[in-house]
Amino acid sequence: MAKSVRLQDIAEKLGVSTVTVSKALSGQKGMSESLRKEIEELAREMGYEPLSRRKGVLQTKEKTFPIGILVAERYMADYISFYGNLQQLVATEIAAKGCGSFLESITAEMEEKIVMPNILRELKVAGLIIIGKLSDAYLSGIARFRLPVVYLDFSESVVDNDAVISNNYYGAYTMTNYLFEKGHHDIGYVGTLLATSSITDRYLGYMRSMMEHGVDVPKDWILQDRSIENGVMDEKLLILPKKMPTAFVCNCDLAASMLIAKLRSEGYQVPQDVSVVGYDNFLYPGLCDIGITTYDVNTKGMARRAVHNLLHNLKKEHYQKGLIIIGGTIVEKESVVAPKCS
Repeated sequence: MAKSVRLQDIAEKLGVSTVTVSKALSGQKGMSESLRKEIEELAREMGYEPLSRRKGVLQTKEKTFPIGILVAERYMADYISFYGNLQQLVATEIAAKGCGSFLESITAEMEEKIVMPNILRELKVAGLIIIGKLSDAYLSGIARFRLPVVYLDFSESVVDNDAVISNNYYGAYTMTNYLFEKGHHDIGYVGTLLATSSITDRYLGYMRSMMEHGVDVPKDWILQDRSIENGVMDEKLLILPKKMPTAFVCNCDLAASMLIAKLRSEGYQVPQDVSVVGYDNFLYPGLCDIGITTYDVNTKGMARRAVHNLLHNLKKEHYQKGLIIIGGTIVEKESVVAPKCS
């Protein structure tokens, strides 16, 4: 029967991914026309029931749903691949559930002028997963469509929606405590405060550890890593303090790699002179020649929970609503040693 045919069944027949099948059957780009036709023909032969429009929104009889994925363009820039990886995991999870996904990037101009994405204006989706923080005004605009939404890797009080985040506060607290255990006492933080809720939450976790250890943190130990206006990361914003800490907690591995490059340019050796820890355990290959000790974010678990909660909401099924926090673990690599003065 048609209802027993899944996207995964079609994918296995052709030796492609379920994401590719989903994109082909929903008219998205990312493959040759010959492959698209081959997927469409096989789907028809196998009796796969395509999405049909009902009440202005696509939906199937088996309660599978077209799901929109929104990501700000600034998060998909070169080397900021954590969100690119997260987006792929979400799309794969959606396809595994037999649903189709529509990805749309939100440009800076769209966000500034509150121009809603095409997938919303054209009523192509039944629900949304928004990856990474968008402006409050833009989120309020999305809320007017009254679709189920899950925020992924951020949470906001402006609109009452489900959210799935990493354990930012406790993760940074754990990483700071780890440095204290290694003998460090003077520890700085890298991350532009209020640029994102994740950066700020991680700073608060860092500060809790510093307070518990009785350390007063000078203002110049808190280094900026990106523009507060547009979120673009820039090594030029990293201004090293006159009195250097022996270690830094960075809000992400990309910031950690930038800091390591900056330290080396100023004559410091890492980790011999300054130890560095990151957060997320995700870095584009080739950006750093030493392994960065970090807090491994369970991105697969985050993606799985975001899709799970959205589908349960769409199906009017019971699930744990509100903010969901996914824990992680420390991964020790090469960027930390005991300080010389210990």
